[in-house]
Amino acid sequence: MTLSLNEVEATAKKATRGAGYPWGLAEAAGKAVRWLCAQGAGGCEALAVMLRRFDGAPLADIGPVTALSEWAAPGGTLCPLMTGTALSARARDAERKPIRAREAVAPEILFALAANVAAHCKREMTLSWPGGTAITDGARLCLQGEAPGQTAAWVRLECGGTLTSPVQTATRADPQTWAWDALNAFAHRTYAPATEESRLKGAGAGTKDMD
Repeated sequence: MTLSLNEVEATAKKATRGAGYPWGLAEAAGKAVRWLCAQGAGGCEALAVMLRRFDGAPLADIGPVTALSEWAAPGGTLCPLMTGTALSARARDAERKPIRAREAVAPEILFALAANVAAHCKREMTLSWPGGTAITDGARLCLQGEAPGQTAAWVRLECGGTLTSPVQTATRADPQTWAWDALNAFAHRTYAPATEESRLKGAGAGTKDMD
């Protein structure tokens, strides 16, 4: 199954909204998944993991407390979408010193949001986790070491890095079936259920009184 990046972005946005996130974060999720899919980095799979983990969770429990020396969530595990948007808002802080966060679910989402920081700062940024790193200049991505898995014990964002062998970009997405089905199930929640009045109007549309 291959899909256009536009379709992936639109579905990811609706799915995130369906899981209870506000539209602003849903739009950020759509753009992040599109970027990841263009990099062949499993954007749909990462978002599906994130939405399943935090479905309906209070945002106050899963966002980072940024006043701490090591960012952490009050609920114990960090939402990568909320962590990434906080990183983007503090791009200049990341230029001065590394930012470290603990217990991040679906860390791949952070690749795309680290790319936003890199584009803003106009320099490479390195995101690391136990066993691996991702380096980006905003447009390209270089992966080294082991994949982060569904939850990383910690992640660290810092300036610098060398794009030795960027991944080959793609013009279409190739999500795994389970992930695409999960995103569509979440997206379906955004569709308003038909009312009795709308059903009656639909049933009578285009008919004539034959009496």
